[in-house]
Amino acid sequence: MSPSSPKSSPTEETPQPDRWRTSTVPSIADRTRRGLESTNDPAVAARSGIGRATLYRLWPEPTDLVRATLTRHITLARPEPTGDLRADLLTELTATHAMLHEPATEQGMRVMIERAAVEPKFAEVKEALYRSGTRAARTTLTEAVARGDLPAELDVDLAIDQLHGPLFFRRLAANRTFDLDYVRAVLDDFLRIHSPKHPRQQGTS
Repeated sequence: MSPSSPKSSPTEETPQPDRWRTSTVPSIADRTRRGLESTNDPAVAARSGIGRATLYRLWPEPTDLVRATLTRHITLARPEPTGDLRADLLTELTATHAMLHEPATEQGMRVMIERAAVEPKFAEVKEALYRSGTRAARTTLTEAVARGDLPAELDVDLAIDQLHGPLFFRRLAANRTFDLDYVRAVLDDFLRIHSPKHPRQQGTS
């Protein structure tokens, strides 16, 4: 770089991870709904505090930024298994509850679902996020079957639908919020049907 060349600001070169994900995704999600073709957009840069060149270099496509945000949430929320079926599933569903009520990730999911129906790039990312987001629950369910805590004939795909489906439907389809009591009720109904070893729980734990 020559002496006369302008220097990039610290924000331009080293954006703070928590800040740029939280501040940028709602803006990019809104513009994706309107058919935005790239993240090189002045309004997104202004809202996030990240320079347009850096924004575009890091996430050339809207799918890149939405995927990065949702993947980060999934990774941070991934629990360490304890071997306790109810406790592990509750931890995983609690993370889903948080993701559905956090504005950035909620908007990211709404955009992904909406655009996946008509845009192959979004469909590909949605499928990858689905696999990543349900991996922990699938492992928990599979290991519970192996231990005898759940029946050998359990359909794991259907079990995932029964556990996560009500949460996604209530938040994204019905546009209603819900608390952890609702999450526990969904989980305990599932266990009551599929696992005699786990009778319906009382209280808030």
